[in-house]
Amino acid sequence: MPSTAIAQPAAVARGLPDFTDLVDQVGPAVVNIRTTEKSASRTPVNGMDEDMLEFFKRFGLPMPHAPRPQRPQRPQDEDSQSSRGVGSGFIVSNDGYVLTNAHVVEGADQVLVTLTDKREFKARIIGTDKRTDVAVLKIEASGLPTVKVGDSGRLKVGEWVMAIGSPFGLENSVTAGIVSAKQRDTGDYLPFIQTDVAINPGNSGGPLINMRGEVVGINSQIYSRSGGYMGIAFAIPIDEAIRVSEQLRATGKVTRGRIGVQIGPVAKDVAESLGLGKQPGALVTGVEANSPAEKAGVEAGDIITKFNGKPIEKVSDLPRLVGGTKPGSKSTITVFRRGGSRDLSITIAEVEPDKVVRSKATDAEPGHKARLASAQQLGLHVSDLSEAQKRDLKLKGGVLVDAASDAAARAGLREGDVILAIANTEVSSAKELEAVLTKADKSKPINVLFRRGEWAQYALIRPSR
Repeated sequence: MPSTAIAQPAAVARGLPDFTDLVDQVGPAVVNIRTTEKSASRTPVNGMDEDMLEFFKRFGLPMPHAPRPQRPQRPQDEDSQSSRGVGSGFIVSNDGYVLTNAHVVEGADQVLVTLTDKREFKARIIGTDKRTDVAVLKIEASGLPTVKVGDSGRLKVGEWVMAIGSPFGLENSVTAGIVSAKQRDTGDYLPFIQTDVAINPGNSGGPLINMRGEVVGINSQIYSRSGGYMGIAFAIPIDEAIRVSEQLRATGKVTRGRIGVQIGPVAKDVAESLGLGKQPGALVTGVEANSPAEKAGVEAGDIITKFNGKPIEKVSDLPRLVGGTKPGSKSTITVFRRGGSRDLSITIAEVEPDKVVRSKATDAEPGHKARLASAQQLGLHVSDLSEAQKRDLKLKGGVLVDAASDAAARAGLREGDVILAIANTEVSSAKELEAVLTKADKSKPINVLFRRGEWAQYALIRPSR
């Protein structure tokens, strides 16, 4: 009996990408950056040269114990110029503006930029921004090759990308890989692009390029436990870098907005207890006196869910959105408070040095203690706040925790805390707190908004069954 052949599905063959055209297209606009500073001669540590030392310093890595062979060192005069570091950059305008990392040129007395055609220029530092690690340089030249700026928002995880730079001073080295993750949080103002592109000392400041030949990021950091590349690198999204560079070119500095709140994450179980749903937002744990937030009516315990209509999906989203807003402009924030949402109009202020706030809660005089059955069943021993305490704490209401045990203690409450709301209801006296607890469903966790020192936070009291 003749056998019947079973047709097999054809495998989809995908070849590896060819980067040669991208190198020809983008390579001429990538530059090598060398910096020098006036200093006395330096003794190598463990036999490492300046470039390697900068690498370990930059990423906070432990120094290797094994020394490398050392070359004889020539004596230098106190005022001589000694090479300090090597980095990369790329030309964004044909009249000589160059983008790189702020840490590449930090502390430099002289910055030298070398093009692929071996022309070398002394560069002026137009401005640097440490928060985003972006710097703008200017060289006196015209008709220069430039990169094409892309849209980092269009990047997809798994997409091929390429880097060009000067690792260990090896100019115009090309490495490639894929986008490993987006929106990787490593700081208040930067949602980094994570890749597996090989990045080493000297690559800092160089471009991350997509398959369309567009720059989508500036290579800035790596994650490493060994001191070498371990498959994880981070790049500054180009849209953020361009926004910063435009301010640096215009004024030499970057101004950022602020609203004057201390924020923290909202735990999933707390969000569910409050009826907030899947979008947790940012919990306001404190509001600075006379700040834009206080003037707008923001209160400790509010959960900011939107800023100018944009959802706050992670706590870090809020400082980035506020920071990118021009000081003096009017904005709208949406807060979730006591089971409902409301929009507040707020005027953005300019970022200023952080203020040190001293706690006054533990200095307040104890008020009248109350013995309340429902509160005590949860391990809460509370009393009313005196008028003096309210003035000191700048509160209109609240209940002082004199002691916490059992369920209350397990929730994290302790003596000296001030309960502002319980079960989504504001309380201004021990009797009000007792009335709320009497009606509360004891079979479910009870959310508590409390203040400790100057900051407010949520806790869940889980009654024993």
